[in-house]
Amino acid sequence: MKGILMKHFCVLGSINMDLVTTFERFPRPGETLQGRSFAILPGGKGANQAVALARLGARVEMIGAIGDDILGAGYEEVFDGLGIGREGVETVVGRPTGTASIQVDGRGENTIIVVAGANETVTPARVESMRARIEGAAALLLQLEIPIESVVAAARIASGAGVPVILDPAPARALPDELYPLLTVITPNQTEAALLSGADTESEEGIARAGVALKLRGAGFAVIKAGARGAYIAEVGGTRRVPGFAVTVVDTVAAGDSFNAGLAFALYADPSPIADPSNLEAAIRFANAVAALSTTKAGAQGAMPKAEEALSLMGARGHAGLSSPA
Repeated sequence: MKGILMKHFCVLGSINMDLVTTFERFPRPGETLQGRSFAILPGGKGANQAVALARLGARVEMIGAIGDDILGAGYEEVFDGLGIGREGVETVVGRPTGTASIQVDGRGENTIIVVAGANETVTPARVESMRARIEGAAALLLQLEIPIESVVAAARIASGAGVPVILDPAPARALPDELYPLLTVITPNQTEAALLSGADTESEEGIARAGVALKLRGAGFAVIKAGARGAYIAEVGGTRRVPGFAVTVVDTVAAGDSFNAGLAFALYADPSPIADPSNLEAAIRFANAVAALSTTKAGAQGAMPKAEEALSLMGARGHAGLSSPA
């Protein structure tokens, strides 16, 4: 899909480099083992969503922070290569770029150690300095890998200007009550929805309870991501499932980030990739296609699809429709 978007999307969030090591088994304390492979890959939930939007065809402005190190310089090349605006990305002297050290054994089990680094410097004051960029956006995308007070500050600016706010509440943590009424869309996965609501989200009934709880706290609407099953639209009167797409999965890294980018793009891009951007079910179906395609290749950002690819998947593997309300 081609076309110039009248407004940019604004993504505020983390910028990390993923340091990925694979090996046969985890070492014991004090033991040295030979690894299979090592890769340095761009990541971070904020940057992942920015890249996913750019691959779909959106104009994107990123707000965040990197360190004055080789990893930060590498990320500048990533943004520039995709045309992502980085005037809102501060290079912080004396701080490292955020990292996620990921170890994966022969069975696919992993451990992850995150060092926030420069991401910790994205303060409310820094957010306030980006007010014009946020107020001029088609939508604001947020996550929880920067200080929570900065997330609230950005949501308040956007909401006050009538800019839609989409929050991916990950990594899972409790949210301040004041944040919910500022959100147009909240998109937890089942684990995050359970933590936020106290409901058991293993069943559709539990997902319905979780979604209603989030709406009652003030969120415009809740979309609960459920992996291969698709996603659930939670409404006060019940919950409807929008089915996912059957694909050959290589890994699920950043599938949730791809979903959020796809949902934002379908709802708020001009032009939208779907016929009726006000049709939430159709927008979620597009987001499901984007997320599904992102799992068909290894890694996070390199697997994110173009809008044409998502539309092709939707056309090739159409559904009969939505399930009945839970």
